[in-house]
Amino acid sequence: MAPEMSGVLLYVIGPSGSGKDSLMLHARHALEQDSSVVFAHRYITRPHDAGGENHVALSESEFDSRMARKLFPLHWQSHGMRYGIGCEINQWLAKGLVVIVNGSRAYLQQASKNYPELIPLLIEVSADVLRGRLQSRGRETASEIEARLMRAEEFKALQHTRLLRFHNDAPLDETGPAFVELIRSKTRVMQCS
Repeated sequence: MAPEMSGVLLYVIGPSGSGKDSLMLHARHALEQDSSVVFAHRYITRPHDAGGENHVALSESEFDSRMARKLFPLHWQSHGMRYGIGCEINQWLAKGLVVIVNGSRAYLQQASKNYPELIPLLIEVSADVLRGRLQSRGRETASEIEARLMRAEEFKALQHTRLLRFHNDAPLDETGPAFVELIRSKTRVMQCS
């Protein structure tokens, strides 16, 4: 059964290299004084200093323990790691807040079953820009980059009745404020209802 929601759950997804994490970090800083917006931390089975994301690091046994206690209303596995979103989001949604989650495309269908009013927000980027971003970060081989580009194509076929698309080809100083404005538009909708 889905929890009572008077808030808005924005479920942000996008291919690796789309700039999703950069946009979310920009928005987190820009909206830190806005009490109507909350960014959910992910609980991840990776070290706290791995990756650029501010997350809660858990061991496998800690993750299992929280799963057994049903503390993750959203959870998935990807690239050998486990990800969870804590049940605190239910309290935030019940209070009418805009809750932003860094989600997974593969888990979107299940997340939508758990939260029927969820709004997926897809960060899109053109293939040329994506290739350039993946090459410039220098973490993958040429064949790994090509594999990521092929996986990114799968996002184009994504269908959801509430799907929002955000194009992110331009530099962050241009797209960041537009992303913040999109989030603010959701807070204004909440204030008018």
